[in-house]
Amino acid sequence: MTATVPRLDPSPALREFARRGDVISRDLGDPYRDLWSDVAESTSGGKRFRPALLTATYLAYGGRDRRLAADVGAAVELLHTAFVAHDDVIDGDRTRRGRPNVSGAAARRARDAGAGEPGQRAYADTAGILAGDLALAGALRAIALCGAPPATLRRLYDLVDRAVHVSAAGELADVGLSAGVGEATVEEVVAAAERKTAAYSFALPLQAGALLAAAGPDVVERLGDVGRLAGLAFQLQDDLIGTFGDEERSGKSRLTDLRQGRVTLLVAHARSTPQWASIAPLHGSSSLTPAQADRVCALLEESGSRRFVEDVARDRLEAALRLAAEVGLPTELLDWLDDRTRGVLRQAA
Repeated sequence: MTATVPRLDPSPALREFARRGDVISRDLGDPYRDLWSDVAESTSGGKRFRPALLTATYLAYGGRDRRLAADVGAAVELLHTAFVAHDDVIDGDRTRRGRPNVSGAAARRARDAGAGEPGQRAYADTAGILAGDLALAGALRAIALCGAPPATLRRLYDLVDRAVHVSAAGELADVGLSAGVGEATVEEVVAAAERKTAAYSFALPLQAGALLAAAGPDVVERLGDVGRLAGLAFQLQDDLIGTFGDEERSGKSRLTDLRQGRVTLLVAHARSTPQWASIAPLHGSSSLTPAQADRVCALLEESGSRRFVEDVARDRLEAALRLAAEVGLPTELLDWLDDRTRGVLRQAA
């Protein structure tokens, strides 16, 4: 049975974001209207995990202004939209959830207009970068207009500011380690994984929800620790799905991370094992076949690397849940957080 928590719907604020952009884009030409349509579409649907986590935390600590929490939840969802658009450009991805993403839709329009491969790639990357910028601007506007008292608003901006910086550092480290910039030790890979996802997907929603509900500074600070632990567990489990998961269930290709030569914790650990000599020639091969990917997966199992990552993820999640209980998060929210993070791991089973 899936755990549930009370949540507030961020849809009205997200629809207002789309509506306002529609109005502004009317006299800016068809190419921009197409881009804006893709941006607006990217904010619809999805699991909306981050606003749910924020609003559930807000309600758990006694918050009563439902619109305030829902609007800030929408801002966090827009921040996620921005990071996803930029991340797709960084990774060269053209699809998400089995459909063309913003970059993919732009590439298709460029192709239909007669552009060659270099032009399609340039247009797609430009659209993805601009989409991320627009969503980030929308997130900041939603926070500015949420109606929180000035002192609370300032602290909220401090949380967002830090989350953006930490996430950017994590993304840069993640790409750098895979590109050979720096030493890809287990410790460095863990730090990059924690920063890339945990700061804005877990720590920020938990802390923002508590802050808006007027929880004490100590609670807000410790919820940041909860978020970092749970977020790392989530990211490590997501990496497992990227290698071992069922593509139909996850919507993620099992070939992408291996072909791109990403240095995940799986890879960092495997490098210290005898099996790495057989994995290394295939890791980062742009022509990697499904059969070769199966061979890499078998070697990662044999080396103990998969078990190592599963154990680290499980330890971090259990530590997060213990700390969350200490700071007074209700059982229902703890169960929901546990279910959502462990649910990612089950997709790689």
